[in-house]
Amino acid sequence: MSERTFRITVRGVFDGLDAGQRADLLADAAEHDVLRAAFTREGHLSYDVAARPAFTFRFLDSGEAEEDVLAATERAEEAARAWLDGRGYGYKSLRSQAEDLSYAPMGARQRRAARKSA
Repeated sequence: MSERTFRITVRGVFDGLDAGQRADLLADAAEHDVLRAAFTREGHLSYDVAARPAFTFRFLDSGEAEEDVLAATERAEEAARAWLDGRGYGYKSLRSQAEDLSYAPMGARQRRAARKSA
């Protein structure tokens, strides 16, 4: 069996932030800018609290079977909750979406490379 790569996006909304928490998020906003967003094993958080209280975590995980995406999604949600809870940030409307990249369509460059290696 080959390894499958999963991209998991966990979205939510900050809720009940006090002035200090909001100031902390604003101070760290540059490193959490959506333009720097990436799917990583440890998860990457992006937000723009100055514009709206929404946030997105992006996780990269893997498994050997299609059903492994469910466990990967649970791990991503738990990691997002742990990060938020560990900092005392309130949140609501947590939801996730997962993509198994083995089903993602190949771009033209990938199709050419696949034909050359065949």
